[in-house]
Amino acid sequence: MRFLSIYKTAETNTPPSPEFMSRMQKLVEDGFKKGWLVATEGCLPSALGASVRSSGGKMIVTDGPFTETKELIAGFALLQVSSKDEAVRLAREFLAVAGEGECELRQIFTPSEPGAGACSAELAEQFGRG
Repeated sequence: MRFLSIYKTAETNTPPSPEFMSRMQKLVEDGFKKGWLVATEGCLPSALGASVRSSGGKMIVTDGPFTETKELIAGFALLQVSSKDEAVRLAREFLAVAGEGECELRQIFTPSEPGAGACSAELAEQFGRG
């Protein structure tokens, strides 16, 4: 099963130290080598981004930086794991290297996985389509 790990933290606008980058690079290399890390990327400062929102039939575009937000998405990882518990363990290991912040874990829907049909039926029922 796959989980998307969304890393959120306070924006510092300070580049990471060489020591931090070295520790993070080792974690990433180990993850790819061991097969639990499928993809990962970090985000640049929010000043380089934008928010696009659809509300009431209008599109609202807000350029960064997003100073009113306490925590922003700083990066993501796509994890290949055997259980939610394993995804939680890996998020804990990541945070031990990354420091302050939060990893939101979201399971990725994969139609070919065992039980996916039941999951689809449950979701359809939950959203009134069953």
